[in-house]
Amino acid sequence: MSENPLAAAEPWDLVADGYAEFAPAIMRPFSAHAIELAGLSPESRIVDVAAGTGMLSLLAAPQVQSVQAIDFSEPMLARLRAAAAAAGIGNIEARAGDGQALPFDDDSFDAGFSMFGLMFFPDRAKGFAELFRVLRPGAAAVVSSWAPVAESTLMRMMFGAFTAADPSIQEPEPNFLSLENPEVFETEMRGGGFAGVTIQRHTTVLTFDSPERLWETMARSSAPLLLMRRDVGEQVWAERVAVMREYLAANYRPNTPLSTTALLGIGHKPRP
Repeated sequence: MSENPLAAAEPWDLVADGYAEFAPAIMRPFSAHAIELAGLSPESRIVDVAAGTGMLSLLAAPQVQSVQAIDFSEPMLARLRAAAAAAGIGNIEARAGDGQALPFDDDSFDAGFSMFGLMFFPDRAKGFAELFRVLRPGAAAVVSSWAPVAESTLMRMMFGAFTAADPSIQEPEPNFLSLENPEVFETEMRGGGFAGVTIQRHTTVLTFDSPERLWETMARSSAPLLLMRRDVGEQVWAERVAVMREYLAANYRPNTPLSTTALLGIGHKPRP
């Protein structure tokens, strides 16, 4: 069982509002690319596992027959439902559930996705196996995970701010046992039953009109930062925020491009 605090619903429940507002700037390009890779059609029925506030679901819905979005955070799903209603999208069903025990019949979907969700599962093998189970033979799956922090100038900038505020927080070393290792990613996806697995790197570049906008985007959409705030208390948090903002003001020039990179695993369920 994973001890990763991001494998629990609570931090995602608490960050849902900020995530819905600010995360799309970072997530949209990866979701759009995943949809392209899956080769959807107007007749496709798709499943979005660990859907969060629904970036992929909302982008895919106009292109397909139906979307089943599942996540363990009801506040996240509430933001998804609200966004779908505001956009006049009526073919998304969002429900709370566990991506390691999907509430769907075998061979139900024409494509399946998990954007930066399955990577946090306590049992990734179950996550891959369940995604495989609910797909029809021939269906495509696309799963994403962040690449190592060293490949992201956006995250290196943020970890520079974290370290300035608390020197005990250092930029993490690559985790070779996680999905940020392409060999592990491919092995685990194949272990779930998928064939023709390839792992692609995809990089997107963001700019921010001010250091304050960079801080707001990252802080409001970051579950790890929310956990840090909860753990240290409001007084220490306020002191750290002041230091982090000073760091960004000194080190980020407005409209400077910052990159972030993800790994996308693409596979399909073999036909009999």
